[in-house]
Amino acid sequence: MAVTLADITKLRKMSGAGMMDCKNALEEAGSDFDKAMEIIRKKGQAVAAKRSDREAAEGCVLAVEKDDFAAIVAVKCETDFVAKNADFIAMTKSFLDLAVANKPASKDELLAMSLSDGRTVENHITDRVGVTGEKMELGFYEFVKDVATISYIHPGNKLATIVAFNQEVDRQVARDVAMQVAAMNPVSITPADVPQHVVDSEMEIARDKARQAGKPENLLDKIAEGALQKFYKENTLLQQEFVKDSKLTIDQYLKQQDKELTVTSFKRVTLNVD
Repeated sequence: MAVTLADITKLRKMSGAGMMDCKNALEEAGSDFDKAMEIIRKKGQAVAAKRSDREAAEGCVLAVEKDDFAAIVAVKCETDFVAKNADFIAMTKSFLDLAVANKPASKDELLAMSLSDGRTVENHITDRVGVTGEKMELGFYEFVKDVATISYIHPGNKLATIVAFNQEVDRQVARDVAMQVAAMNPVSITPADVPQHVVDSEMEIARDKARQAGKPENLLDKIAEGALQKFYKENTLLQQEFVKDSKLTIDQYLKQQDKELTVTSFKRVTLNVD
């Protein structure tokens, strides 16, 4: 059976592959669309295997919130040229929409989910590899859940944040907090949430600095504790100075809105080196 332009166009819409790749796949498959899709997918798998040792340092990071759930999805690739491609961005958005609709518990769970065309997220990525010839991967999937959520995407699609709150919150206030997370990269919400290994490391660094400065041994712990408190103020979200008003901490800013309002979780994903 002769391959028609309509067949090629249909397969291109299904796979995202180029016209010539679609024509060749249909001819090889005898105009069987399922077989043609498999041929295109195998090509993508072959390219992926060849490029498995390449670094996928570029990509697209998107985020969105819907009521009590917010998510970030990042798809990584090799070049900024591909990262800015409209089809690549649309693919990333389709994964994000799927995540928000189905709320998968992990990246692996999202990879195994099927989109409306029946192909899984993993299949879509493999097929896109065959189209672009670049290594691609689902780099990140993060989510937060609570009474209210917000998302923020920094211009350029390389950095995004999501934040959850314990109660309803003014959208601008919520956005301010999400932008704070983007700008200041806190390690946790409060000092109590800082991982113990980070605390131990900061204390040891402070002791070493004080020791090298010639401070007495009996004062090292006190000096280190002071340094740790400074670390908390600079690196825990609620204690950080509000970037839009340095006279306030984030906690004070939230308490201006409602004395019970607080952040319950946040996530920050970036493809840049902070």
